[in-house]
Amino acid sequence: MSNLKEIANQMVVRGKGILAADESSGTIKKRFDSINVDSNEENRRNYRETLFRSTDAMENYISGVILFDETIRQKSKDGTPLAEVISKSGSLPGIKVDTGAKDLTLNNSEKITEGLDGLRERLQEYYKLGAKFAKWRAVITISKDLPSELCIHSNAYTLARYAALCQENDIVPIVEPEVLMDGDHDINRCYEVTKITLDRVFKELVAHGVDLKGICLKPNMVINGSLSKIKSSPEEIASKTTKCFQDVVPDSVPGIVFLSGGQTEIEATENLNAMNRIGEFPWNLSFSYGRALQASALKAWGGKESNERLSSKAFSHRAKMNSLATLGQWSKDKEV
Repeated sequence: MSNLKEIANQMVVRGKGILAADESSGTIKKRFDSINVDSNEENRRNYRETLFRSTDAMENYISGVILFDETIRQKSKDGTPLAEVISKSGSLPGIKVDTGAKDLTLNNSEKITEGLDGLRERLQEYYKLGAKFAKWRAVITISKDLPSELCIHSNAYTLARYAALCQENDIVPIVEPEVLMDGDHDINRCYEVTKITLDRVFKELVAHGVDLKGICLKPNMVINGSLSKIKSSPEEIASKTTKCFQDVVPDSVPGIVFLSGGQTEIEATENLNAMNRIGEFPWNLSFSYGRALQASALKAWGGKESNERLSSKAFSHRAKMNSLATLGQWSKDKEV
């Protein structure tokens, strides 16, 4: 278990964060469609390898990379396994292990994440392929009548089962209960649902015997719904988010790596920075961004090998900006 604690601490070391490069086949196709690039295996490999070989970002600002099943099995252009490319940069390879959010039984308004069947065996295989940590995402929807107690309980229980299986197999679990931004709810409603969800998740983790010193939490920020007419300031988002977590996240958790959840690149950086400017917390506050780290890099790449240097530069810039945000040292003038 001590090794799990060491890895968890390495994942949330100050000044670094996690690159979420675990987009499913459907999601990466949408991203590639936006730049008119065919989403085939070679193009996916070439794009992700461009990110993983961005020396400045990977050595200085990225502590770990979450991979999709296809990617952890792929080799780079020179034949080196991509997981090894990541490891050689000093970063940790990780793996998404859930199989997606499906409709809750007899309820098409809420989701339950699947993937527990055969997970023990898959984790053993992923460990041999180089994975040091894993990720499982649960999604909680807010509406006038949602979420239901059943949805929160079912997803919290499943997250805990996943986390326990990870630790049994010497893999650090990233626990990701995402309260979705979708909807017109205000920040106070997000606070309420996030607090209830996290409280249930940690009760289930403890009940399943999970060592909280050997996990990472990947939650949403407490924020207005995407359709809300009110837009909260970074200071209010930071204040409510940290207050919520101080109420329910145990001090033994080594770090919190936020998901960006539909925020723009700048918003995700600015809000993280505002939290870290508040002061010291029991846990490091960092990032585990996908789109908010990759949007500019993907656009710069455009499917062309000749653009790989530009893409790498764009990725390194965003990684550096978010690194500064983990220290509370980011400002808009540094975006130039």
